[in-house]
Amino acid sequence: MPKSLELPINTDLMVMGKSPPFATPKHVLDSLAMSDQSNAPEDGVGELATRLFAMAREGDAATLAAYVDAGVPVNLANDKGDTLVMLAAYHGHSAAVTALVERGADVNRLNDQGQAPLAGAVFKGEDDVVRVLVAAGANPRAGHPTAVDTARMFGRDDLLEVLEGP
Repeated sequence: MPKSLELPINTDLMVMGKSPPFATPKHVLDSLAMSDQSNAPEDGVGELATRLFAMAREGDAATLAAYVDAGVPVNLANDKGDTLVMLAAYHGHSAAVTALVERGADVNRLNDQGQAPLAGAVFKGEDDVVRVLVAAGANPRAGHPTAVDTARMFGRDDLLEVLEGP
């Protein structure tokens, strides 16, 4: 088991007088935001990202919100293209999905398999998450299979009404 990452508190990350629960130096957060740069990520970035993905899967809305407020990219994705909102949606955490949506998460971003968060929530039967994503503007016809196709496949006429409207 890897050693716990212990990083010094950086007051630059204070948001409304609060710092993330695992106080993280700004250079580590900046490394998370790097896109298509050839430099290897800073030490600790991988472990922090792993923690963030676990928080999304576990529905730790408050901690995710604190990290995003401190500078973690809201659309951070893992090696499979699953974003924080995808992981939270698939695992049924409507509060985490709401927190991420409120911070600008792209509810229509597809993962590397062409799957959308909304279709994942329909597949898992996460009705509350489906409603949050639809209210946030998720496209019920995005990805493959689409959320509409998934609802039809599972006979979820109640969700079809939510997805397609009255």
